[in-house]
Amino acid sequence: MLTGELRNSARRHNFVTLKRFMAKLLEGKFALILGIANKWSLAYSIAQAFHREGATLALTYLGGKQKQTIEEFAQGWNVAAILPCDVTKDDELAAIAESLRALSRPLHAVVHSLAFANREDLSHPFCETSRAGFLLAQDVSAYSLVAVARAAAPLMTEGGSISTLTYLGSTRVMPNYNVMGVAKASLEASMRYLAGDLGQQKIRVNAISAGPVKTASARAVKDFSTILDITVSRAPLRRNVEPAEVADSAVFLASDLARGVTGNILFVDSGMHIMGF
Repeated sequence: MLTGELRNSARRHNFVTLKRFMAKLLEGKFALILGIANKWSLAYSIAQAFHREGATLALTYLGGKQKQTIEEFAQGWNVAAILPCDVTKDDELAAIAESLRALSRPLHAVVHSLAFANREDLSHPFCETSRAGFLLAQDVSAYSLVAVARAAAPLMTEGGSISTLTYLGSTRVMPNYNVMGVAKASLEASMRYLAGDLGQQKIRVNAISAGPVKTASARAVKDFSTILDITVSRAPLRRNVEPAEVADSAVFLASDLARGVTGNILFVDSGMHIMGF
């Protein structure tokens, strides 16, 4: 058996080896990241991780105020383009595709980190969801993945990765998640069908099911802190996940290490998805 000192030495050696052989996993790759709203967004952490691993980024924003925020973030990253994007408007997605095509370089990765539902539809019983609220959640949170993939795929001439963000509420009834849970279920089904469609173009499509993280959108869910507390008490790791852990998983899916992975949901939730209640 190894002594404590030898174990620590072995760990240090393994860590150094890991850094040497896994540094700059995305070097030479061009990635489009949609959904950064602020520094608490999972998309923000993913963009940070992609930059760390050597990727060149294209970022999107919604509205002038968000544009200023994105431009401030981009000052420290390798960013080739910052583009307006309302995913409910096909003409804006087409304009993004044209702007990226003008850069004369293939697109290798897309991260779709977008979701929206009316606040009242997250606080009332699900059976009270309005028709308009249901359709809005589906449009922004699920159909947008289809629209983004359709716009991006022709630019991915060397193949690549499309990743989206989902949550356990797609398959389990979570308190006050309501219409968003149904939208996430639709998103996951869309991911699988897109994986089937785009595989022949060497484009992989996957989802990351992240555990609850204190993002601005999560705080819109009534009693969200209760979900955080339950995870700490019930998840195998007895803690909530960190945004950086979700971001590192997104790096993996975008990298060549995941070249055989498509149509999958990667759970990054401290193991909560295996637990009963």
